[in-house]
Amino acid sequence: MKRRTSPDSPLLFEAPLSAPDFAFETKARKNGFWPVAGADEAGRGPLAGPVVAAAVILDPDRIPEGLNDSKQLSHQKREILFDAILKHAVVSIASSSSQRIDVTDIRKASLDAMRRAVCGLSVKPAFVLTDGLDVPPGLKCGAEAVVKGDARSLSIAAASIVAKVTRDRIMSRADIVFPVYGFASHAGYGTAQHRAGIELHGPCPLHRMTFRPLRQDAPSAQGEFIEP
Repeated sequence: MKRRTSPDSPLLFEAPLSAPDFAFETKARKNGFWPVAGADEAGRGPLAGPVVAAAVILDPDRIPEGLNDSKQLSHQKREILFDAILKHAVVSIASSSSQRIDVTDIRKASLDAMRRAVCGLSVKPAFVLTDGLDVPPGLKCGAEAVVKGDARSLSIAAASIVAKVTRDRIMSRADIVFPVYGFASHAGYGTAQHRAGIELHGPCPLHRMTFRPLRQDAPSAQGEFIEP
């Protein structure tokens, strides 16, 4: 008889990543690079609003408990950790507007925001860990891109939380100015509510005009309709 694989078999699914730790930072310190900053961004996929980047240098003796990829945390937990990070770490935040995204592209705008966030730190880092595949050009120190870094490095996780909370707050305030799109509920992502608002009222100055469906003549989409 042929053996059937159970639907719950771990062979069918990718093993979940463990919680982020301080291994990347410790390795850099042993190699003579200290302090180490983590950098990440929030808002690559939305149809509206800026992309926000954060850079964070954690104090190894005062790392807030519960740091993780911001997408894995509840809104309430992110808010609590945001305050703890700002209290105990060195933090810098930068953003690229929707206009800058349209003039360049989302990748370049995201990397430039990360570069400016790192440059804005009040303590100069000796090494930077960035989330993703790319190191922002123009950094004045060594750096390493870490795939899924927000789930692997505590410093990058902290930066992901700061960037996410900051951007969500920006979009909540944008909802007051442009209430017809529902920015407070979806933060500019391409939800059905948001697309309906665009169809009914047209775009506002916060929209990324190079993203589908706003750029109707574009052969392919830069942004995606991703639920927040």
